[in-house]
Amino acid sequence: MTSGRFKFKATAGILAALGLAWIFGLIQFARQIPAEIADPDRHTDAIVVLTGGSERITTGILLLAEGKAEKLFISGVGEQVRVADLTARVAGADADLSARIAIGNAAADTPGNALETAAWASEQQVSSIRLVTAAYHMPRSLREFSAVMPDVEIVPHPVFPANVRADWWRWPGTASLIAREYSKYLLSEVRLALLPVTMSTAP
Repeated sequence: MTSGRFKFKATAGILAALGLAWIFGLIQFARQIPAEIADPDRHTDAIVVLTGGSERITTGILLLAEGKAEKLFISGVGEQVRVADLTARVAGADADLSARIAIGNAAADTPGNALETAAWASEQQVSSIRLVTAAYHMPRSLREFSAVMPDVEIVPHPVFPANVRADWWRWPGTASLIAREYSKYLLSEVRLALLPVTMSTAP
């Protein structure tokens, strides 16, 4: 009986410690989420947009129109989607602008986005990109992209969805989103530590 109680207390103590460590890590992760665009004016070779929200694509096309880069790559686009479908939603996106936009439809997740973009960047001889994705998604995206594009300068350009609150801990929906993203970030860290991915090992 005493041995059983000791094992129960030990197990409960370990679980409590892990829970506290996870919560502490979540708070630190949330602090990494950008609250603003740190470098909005720097020119890069290309703009890269990760799909997952309409404001991301619109932002990328507008940045291209503003001359922030010479070309735009949109990763993770559905197979039936064409460039014209994406530019149609942005006023002033003419044929000349469309000709500077490329899309990739091989990626189904963030690691896939990174590999797909790395292959395109290598083909295009791109040495710097402005990465457009949601602010909460930026820490994991930077980790994945840096792992497969170590020689490419990555300038983060977060977008801020209206339904994702800055005071995330006060809103159950946003808190759940940040917690899920943190868990995915941890899995990325573990995967990259155990199975480092480079373009030489990518399929």
